[in-house]
Amino acid sequence: MAADERAGDAPAYDLIVIGGGVNGVGIARDAAGRGLSVLLLEQRDLAGATSSASSKLIHGGLRYLEQSEFHLVRESLKEREVLWAAGPHIVRPLRFVLPVSAGMRPAWMLRAGLFLYDHLGERKRLAATRTLRRGRAAAFDPLREHLRVAFEYSDCAVDDARLVVLNAVDARERGAAIVTGWRLSSARRESDVWSIVAESSSGEQRRLQGRALINAAGPWVEAVLGSAGVLRHRALRLVKGSHMVVPRLYAGRHAYTLQGADGRVVFAIPFEDEFTLIGTTEVPYDTDPDRAVASPEELEYLCRVVGEYLRRPATPAQVVWRYAGVRPLYDDGSVSASTITRDYVFDLDAPPGQAPILSVFGGKLTTYRRLAEHALADLLPRMSLADRPWTRAATLPGGDIPDMDLEAFISAQIERYPFCAAQMIRRMCRAYGTRIERILPAAGGAAALGEQVVPGLYEAELEHLRVQEWARSAEDVLWRRSKIGLRLEPAMVERIERWFASNPPPAATPGDPPGAARHASR
Repeated sequence: MAADERAGDAPAYDLIVIGGGVNGVGIARDAAGRGLSVLLLEQRDLAGATSSASSKLIHGGLRYLEQSEFHLVRESLKEREVLWAAGPHIVRPLRFVLPVSAGMRPAWMLRAGLFLYDHLGERKRLAATRTLRRGRAAAFDPLREHLRVAFEYSDCAVDDARLVVLNAVDARERGAAIVTGWRLSSARRESDVWSIVAESSSGEQRRLQGRALINAAGPWVEAVLGSAGVLRHRALRLVKGSHMVVPRLYAGRHAYTLQGADGRVVFAIPFEDEFTLIGTTEVPYDTDPDRAVASPEELEYLCRVVGEYLRRPATPAQVVWRYAGVRPLYDDGSVSASTITRDYVFDLDAPPGQAPILSVFGGKLTTYRRLAEHALADLLPRMSLADRPWTRAATLPGGDIPDMDLEAFISAQIERYPFCAAQMIRRMCRAYGTRIERILPAAGGAAALGEQVVPGLYEAELEHLRVQEWARSAEDVLWRRSKIGLRLEPAMVERIERWFASNPPPAATPGDPPGAARHASR
């Protein structure tokens, strides 16, 4: 009996993805681009948890070489330039300065690791490592006097939450249904399909069917397995990473990789032009992921490491923003939270003749695209579907910037829209890329943008975020779709909340026609 005959009116999909973090939306995008009918459910906001609480880097993970994670580092290094080409508006190359400090990893070890770092991946556009010495490089100016030698190497920075949102936008444009504010309440197998109940934040329920489930719920991956009645031994280990943002500590575009006395690494990264992002910590975590916060002890730790290297110290009193995320890592038995693998592991439960469920453990922001490819390569043969990867050469929405030259593109847009402040245009180019023209009017000047709700943010952009990018609150706009919140007073935040109260987001229900979505393939 066909799935939709058993389910009556229950909409049917090839694939139902649970979780709107970077792995979930990456899989949804890849699957939709292959012609599958896809539904993604996210219980709150896209990138609402771990995927917006990262160090905001696309990087190989230099320190993972010490743990012999050569496969992970190689895959990550290869992805840097792939993701940069896909989204040059949200991904940018960044030079990191790694000072050599007495009592830490010796210079020969660091240089050997960086030699591997330069050659393990397919580096073409990113600059190679070089040695810096005090008196010959401006990068030493912010560093304490005792630091005389450093190595400079390449990685990339990324707007993590926008990476998630743009993948979701692309998935929807390729036919996927992306629904926020709904969670998986229960799931059961009915032979070769899954019958699930989705529940909204208001308690409304909807029954749906899918040929396969993808469990990409991050820290809640085991809870989803429980809802699906799939029993597994515990394979998840939660590690909390905390970050803080302070007013800019130094001039220049370099980031700094700082070795802590405990062997951990802390980054100091130029952030949003006027700030420095510092992180991360790595603390074992065993409570509710929703309650993760950057503790006073973690902030003191980050300030202490920074103070050992930079002339200008950071203090907890300077912090303008702090955030913490819980990383859902695969438990490989490591004693230390900092040495547990960041590689991803799949758990595929697919008994003969039964609908499969694939659960994702671990992973990192940098490898989300490859994770999606690998997940579908494992799953699709179980569904008698061909594996046809396509995302490696595809750009993300707004990423078709000529020659990947973001600065030239920004300059052109500043000239094109003289009625807007240059700072606003720069921010919007970094967020929307070539799709900035979908928000800014070709004629009519600033009046066509509507009311300026807060400085640099007009109604036209809020409307775009509400309708096209699933934003439902001031928090969604100020801390995930953008980082405007760094510069706003509480009264201004309230103005955005009032705007959303007057302009509620479009209602979305699982099973609604997702635009160009296909019917489930049978």
